[in-house]
Amino acid sequence: MKSRRQMVRDKRARQRSFTRITWGVIGGVIIIGLGFVFWIAVRPAAGQSFPVMADTGHVEEGIDPGPFNSDPPTSGRHFASEFDPGFYEETSLEAQVPYPEGFLVHNLEHGYVIFWYNCQLLDDQDCQTLKSQIREVMEEQNNLKVIAFPRDSIDAPVVVTSWGQLQTFEQFDPNQANAFVVRNRNKAPEPEAP
Repeated sequence: MKSRRQMVRDKRARQRSFTRITWGVIGGVIIIGLGFVFWIAVRPAAGQSFPVMADTGHVEEGIDPGPFNSDPPTSGRHFASEFDPGFYEETSLEAQVPYPEGFLVHNLEHGYVIFWYNCQLLDDQDCQTLKSQIREVMEEQNNLKVIAFPRDSIDAPVVVTSWGQLQTFEQFDPNQANAFVVRNRNKAPEPEAP
């Protein structure tokens, strides 16, 4: 039979062990969390990288801001104003202005992700399906710094761009599109701009 003194020592030893285990678990969780944050910060951007063009200044609206080193553009000269986030149809007023890419490159400079789509490559049903899929991704991203815009010059149904990055989708993949947005949004010269 243990003495009272021995029982008190055993109880204190158990408490010390419990405290060590608790702090060990807390420390492990903190290390894992910091590792995850570091991994998010250093992982490469999604998609194909394009060199950021040397001249990325403003030009007067209505003047062709091109040429660009990619289609659709991922950087370059642009207008002083930009478009609001949202989904733009082929019939939208913004789609009718001369050189809409001048506005959209400014959005890219602010950290936007743009879904450029070409429904001329699809039948009507497939086009409507594609637009619905893009809208769903945009909604999953809370419509934060995302734009969908028609572009007939692309040779795939969808091309997604951010500043210096481009990903082509022959077949739209919502999971890859979401990953592109998450990894590339706000990786631009002016991420704090609206």
